[in-house]
Amino acid sequence: MATDNARGAELLAQLARQPLRTVGSAAAAAVSRHPRQQLARLVDRGVLRRAAQGYYVVVPQEYVGTAWLPGLEAVAAGIGSVMFGADDAILMGVSAARLHGVIPRSLGVAVVAAPRQRAALQLVDRDALVRFVARDTARLDAELIRTELGEALVTTPEQTVLDLARRPDLGDASVDVPAAIQALYQRCDRERLAELAAEQRMRATLERVTAMAGER
Repeated sequence: MATDNARGAELLAQLARQPLRTVGSAAAAAVSRHPRQQLARLVDRGVLRRAAQGYYVVVPQEYVGTAWLPGLEAVAAGIGSVMFGADDAILMGVSAARLHGVIPRSLGVAVVAAPRQRAALQLVDRDALVRFVARDTARLDAELIRTELGEALVTTPEQTVLDLARRPDLGDASVDVPAAIQALYQRCDRERLAELAAEQRMRATLERVTAMAGER
């Protein structure tokens, strides 16, 4: 038992070093001869949380033994980083708006920009989905924002208002989009916003943004 505990502690320490404290089953397989059993033991001990089929979140030490539930957006960013790499998973749309503080209510869908399309993923620790949208992530304007799991890439206010105006229904929160755009537009650098709209062929979208913000 002592040996099992030591192996579990070693595995947990390695998993906790992953971006956003999020790991896939493959990561455990790379460092353990019996990954399924080890992961199951860590979940039973409350130090690892199963977020979705094949994806786990390492529980911060201060929350072990509590009913801690990480935010949906943080979990989505973590899962995206496992799937595509930390530099190619970017929270966008309503998820970016949530982390920018312009959609106060909790949502049931998180949206992640990724370099290729992938089916939506149902979480198992809550009634929520993570949707992946194929984008040229290298061209997206993004910044790092701290979450309870670590720093996540999130589209900037300028990129976010354009994305929200272009696809307001993405994320099943279209009722929140107008107010989010109006609030976020006040933080936008107008020159940068115009540059992005030109680079991404979203001039018509920019016109919708300015109209929604009451500037025409």
